[in-house]
Amino acid sequence: MIRLNAPSLQVRPTPVFRGRDAALQQGLRAGAVMVLFLVLLVTIGRTSARAELAPAPGPAVPFQSFIEGLWPQAQRQGVSEALFAASFQGMTPDEDVIAKSRRQPEFTRSIQDYLASAVSPSRIETGKARAGALSALLASIEARHGVDRHILLAIWGMETNFGGFTGNTPVLRALATLAYSGYRGDYFQRELIGALQILQEGHVSPEAFKGSWAGAMGQTQFMPSSFRAYAVDFDGDGRKDIWSNVADALGSSANYLARHGWDKEIGWGIEVAAPPGAMATFKADVAPFGAFSRFGVMRANGAPLPQVGEGMLIAPAGERGPAFLVTKNFKVIRTYNNALAYALGVSLLADRIAGVAPLRRPWPSPEASR
Repeated sequence: MIRLNAPSLQVRPTPVFRGRDAALQQGLRAGAVMVLFLVLLVTIGRTSARAELAPAPGPAVPFQSFIEGLWPQAQRQGVSEALFAASFQGMTPDEDVIAKSRRQPEFTRSIQDYLASAVSPSRIETGKARAGALSALLASIEARHGVDRHILLAIWGMETNFGGFTGNTPVLRALATLAYSGYRGDYFQRELIGALQILQEGHVSPEAFKGSWAGAMGQTQFMPSSFRAYAVDFDGDGRKDIWSNVADALGSSANYLARHGWDKEIGWGIEVAAPPGAMATFKADVAPFGAFSRFGVMRANGAPLPQVGEGMLIAPAGERGPAFLVTKNFKVIRTYNNALAYALGVSLLADRIAGVAPLRRPWPSPEASR
């Protein structure tokens, strides 16, 4: 086992009981001993399947001891001993990462506020400028992967403001902190091992290996597992560089969406005008466009719906706000980030970059949509 100079475990002193008789003190201490004995029995009796994982995180296991327990997994995945030791030498948990894991804007802000920021005038203008400057590259990516360039630009804009800020948190420390804290079970242990593999393969230097508080990396914010499954060397230089290479970053996102079922023949959806009762009737079920038309659903500008295809009716702010008929491509966008607000932000930003007019129906105030 690799030793990483783990700090000694601090033992808290036994609390002093005041105003209690000696028998009560003795009984409580005996009970504590019995609880500790039962915990040890449960720990010893764990199944062999758990042997693949590091020691359970928490105050009873020092951080560096937890890291050392990951070495067998890392070794089996091709990580060298030298890289493993150097990656974690002197590392401590990042308390800021834990704090940020408890507040994610897609889930804590109203959709009106979220979209006002996501589809801002400055972001729209920057997206249009990037569309013009990168026209040849975007055409090449569309030809290879079949994904709409405006969706790619919108994801790029949403994730890192078109590469303007890709995150400054060391990826390994972020993932190690989340794995140690037990956040989302064993997920971040696996992501941490994947991050070590990325370093081992030489796609990025340790110094440049930075990202978000959750370990999302590069200009389009891939988690290590997504990087290993979907990242591409679009320009053929021998590295999958989503940190500083725009071709690789956008090409990788296009490959991700294509592999998740993007259909180049259809868009993400359209704004519609839905009569009262439409949401209750369709109950967020997928149905042919014809079924919606017969119920009186039409485009927001009054034009009829497409004759062929199917979709799902959504009204994120209720019947007082905009309604949308979304296709299966909207579901593909949600595989990138499952928050409804995020997927709608990407979709509407893509439309505005492409020159589609703003929504016809305004968002109600947050109080009115409750």
